[in-house]
Amino acid sequence: MSPLILFLAVMAGTAIGETTIPMQTILKVLANQLWGADYAVDRIDAGIIWNYRLSRAIVAACCGAGLALAGVVLQALLRNPLADPFLMGISAGASTGAVAVTISGLGAGALTLSAGAFAGAGLAFGLVVVLARAAGSNTGGGRGAQAAGAIILAGIAGSQLFNALTAFIITKSASAEQARGIMFWLMGNLSGVRWDDVVLGLPAALGGVLICLWHRRALDAFTFGADSAASMGIAVRPVRGILIGGMALVTAVMVSMVGAIGFVGLVIPHAMRFLVGSRHTRLVPASALAGAVFLIGSDILSRIMVPGQVLPIGVVTALIGAPAFALILVRRTRAR
Repeated sequence: MSPLILFLAVMAGTAIGETTIPMQTILKVLANQLWGADYAVDRIDAGIIWNYRLSRAIVAACCGAGLALAGVVLQALLRNPLADPFLMGISAGASTGAVAVTISGLGAGALTLSAGAFAGAGLAFGLVVVLARAAGSNTGGGRGAQAAGAIILAGIAGSQLFNALTAFIITKSASAEQARGIMFWLMGNLSGVRWDDVVLGLPAALGGVLICLWHRRALDAFTFGADSAASMGIAVRPVRGILIGGMALVTAVMVSMVGAIGFVGLVIPHAMRFLVGSRHTRLVPASALAGAVFLIGSDILSRIMVPGQVLPIGVVTALIGAPAFALILVRRTRAR
């Protein structure tokens, strides 16, 4: 059932846009490209479908799944319902690293965009951990609300710092044309993705799913705290390092392709917990699927909400995610 839902979402993302393309035409183009069929299809429609919309829909699915999984892992490890890559500073750090490599030439050509984004993501999360510990927090859990509050405040501080660094790099080193493009990209932009990005994003998303499923028992244990995880025989520090490092890498890859997109890692895990429960055996695949479908839908809306213009996808996810999160927050409060 899940593959069918994902397939239909990708097909919808390919069909719907500035101009609607019939599903029959899309299937003919896929048959021509994948199996060497010889259906008669308009060359312009074939180019739009294969070279633009299909790759864009697949990258949107990868990014949605990856960011949702990052939210699942961070919320479990930190025992904090507000933890997500955007709020924890990982997205901001990845943006800074990507912009530094792109505009200021950091690494003198030795660093790729994704490597720069990963370095920035790791640096940002490391700063958040240091700040949280300095505030008396223990990221493994154990002091409840105090630890959660310190981590969130440290994440906000880290996000603001790296957003400021990004703005400084753009102001100092970018031309006016570069600044416009970077600022639009930072709000989330799928317009420039192509098949090369699919080759990068698809393994990252699948790798994130496999890491989470492999450590699903550990994630269940971490929701009760690091001490509970240790009592179950889980090597707390190595497992936590693998999970956080893996999710930082996934986030960095996604940010390097499409920019920083908020609310996916925050809202999707909460919504899926209402539907499938908190056991990660079901929560991980459900969140990955829901994140993929959500971001494809957001991308469709970004193309049709304003006729003749394409909105940054981060604007759409915020317009949907903020009210959704407010509703989830109210329901959680009433449930208590």
